Amino acid sequence: MYYIGVDLGGTNIKVGIVNAESCAILGEGSLPTALPRPADEVCADIVRAAGDALHAAGLDLSQVRGIGVGCPGTINPETGVVEYSNNLGWRDYPMRRYLSEALGLPVAMGNDANVAALGEVYAGSARGASSAVIVTLGTGVGCGVVLAGEILTGYNYAASELGHMVIRYGGRLCTCGRHGCLEAYASATGLINLTNEAAAAHPDSRLAALAAANGGADGRTAFLAAKEGDAAGQAVVDEYIGYLACGVTNIINIFEPEVISLGGGIAKEGETLLAPLRERAYAEIFGGRGEKYTRITACTLGYKAGIIGAAMLAHKDA
Repeated sequence: MYYIGVDLGGTNIKVGIVNAESCAILGEGSLPTALPRPADEVCADIVRAAGDALHAAGLDLSQVRGIGVGCPGTINPETGVVEYSNNLGWRDYPMRRYLSEALGLPVAMGNDANVAALGEVYAGSARGASSAVIVTLGTGVGCGVVLAGEILTGYNYAASELGHMVIRYGGRLCTCGRHGCLEAYASATGLINLTNEAAAAHPDSRLAALAAANGGADGRTAFLAAKEGDAAGQAVVDEYIGYLACGVTNIINIFEPEVISLGGGIAKEGETLLAPLRERAYAEIFGGRGEKYTRITACTLGYKAGIIGAAMLAHKDA
């Protein structure tokens, strides 16, 4: 059984043809989202990219059972309406209706972070887990929660915004307007802010030299400096992991998932990040680490998680 999976982002439209039995992507198509522009034009390019993916897979539309879409923002899976997407500039857009009429297929929809989490559960780092939380450490902190194999959407379809739990009352201003959110500290943006502050406070450090040589700090600067034995870099890494551990501990205490997987550029630091994160989180979770405990690991699918998750969402709804 073949399904079309769509990962719609603010920069690119990624589409794949997925075999639901193996979760393998058989063909892909991609086009720039090219915002700002009307929603109908973006959806027309989704249809075009789906055609490219079908061609790459050597299939035609008659062999496809349905289409799934992961879209940023608040998505009503019952009506197929994008109720609000800040990234896309959409409000109350009937996306399901457009795609269903254009392709003649049933359309399943979900928030992009939630759909990517489903992909990791079906085919990635949380494969076989009954419950998982996927945390993406990018410009912000995106989260998707899967419990008993189902995406947690919430009463108003906007659940799992775990990046906006406050971990420091009265702390840094977050993009959401609150102060002290996990996103303000544990995102790549938060790490860069910590790095810039430390570089300014320690202008003779290796951290400051690496930032200057790079034309400014990025998410790798502090980790690179720490690996070279720089005290200022290590202090930034330790502080950053402390904030992230606070958020991860809260997530474990709330959901007790079988797996927490980290994605995004910072997660590519691997065990340099994960080992101290586990140590801190396991030391702080309610009741301590028992015989059964949440596995903390890194995502394995990359961008493919969104495509596979979207296709499997359509498969589940079929």
